[in-house]
Amino acid sequence: MTKKTDKHEPVEETIQTEETRSEANVLAESASEQESYTLTAEEFAAAKAHIEAITKEKDETVNLLQRIQADFDNFRRRNASIRLDSYEEGKRDTVKELLPALDNLDRALDSIPSENANLREGIAMVQRQMLDSLKKLGLEEVESDCIFDPVKHEAVMREKVDGRESGEIVVVFQKGYRMGGRIIRHCMVKVAE
Repeated sequence: MTKKTDKHEPVEETIQTEETRSEANVLAESASEQESYTLTAEEFAAAKAHIEAITKEKDETVNLLQRIQADFDNFRRRNASIRLDSYEEGKRDTVKELLPALDNLDRALDSIPSENANLREGIAMVQRQMLDSLKKLGLEEVESDCIFDPVKHEAVMREKVDGRESGEIVVVFQKGYRMGGRIIRHCMVKVAE
């Protein structure tokens, strides 16, 4: 008898599986029956027009959102550029305001007699420290040992000088400086005729 029971058990499992499958089929068929509708031509045309209107509205909304996203990306890039330009302009303005103090340190060094070596060394240290700090911000001195260039130099005097070519810089009255490739103060010079 145990052998017969063993043979019947797989059969019963198969029957249960077929019953489960038939229940699934019945549910699927009833679901498909519930989803199918019969429409008149007018109802179909109205549904189709409604779907087309919704699709058109969706497309317009997507296009609008894409334009808004593009505008925002442009705004963000433009804002970052303006922010960087403003920061650089602020640095240039600050350094420009400090240049007269640097000039005064140069004048102080030139006016100290050689007997006051300690005072001279102290002022030279302050000048180097200030110049190093400004160089970290991007300050560079404009070359003045060259031919006059109106982009970099401002000629305040012209004079005939023996042994000098025309346009050659003879004397520097005030040093010129640039930051980031932009001249913040022209070099004030005397030029040979």
